Amino acid sequence: MNRVELVQDLSQRIGVDKSVADKFLNAFADVIVETAQERQPIQVSGFFSLTPKHRNARTGRNPKTGEKLDIPAKWVINFSLSKNLIAQIN
Repeated sequence: MNRVELVQDLSQRIGVDKSVADKFLNAFADVIVETAQERQPIQVSGFFSLTPKHRNARTGRNPKTGEKLDIPAKWVINFSLSKNLIAQIN
């Protein structure tokens, strides 16, 4: 499912215009980005959790040439589905 299909499905399920569903999706994404920038976890019970984690700098290798590379430290987001959602999918 792509973004257009998601907006269309949301608008049908909650009975609103596609523009309203699109605004909701944009606002939801904005909240996730702003919360992640603050390094705060997001937990939606029964659905998913997003947890910011810091990865330290390390040395890696280019798989093609074998050349050593310095990989800088960075923040990443750990995404995990809830056990309930996993059970529903399976």
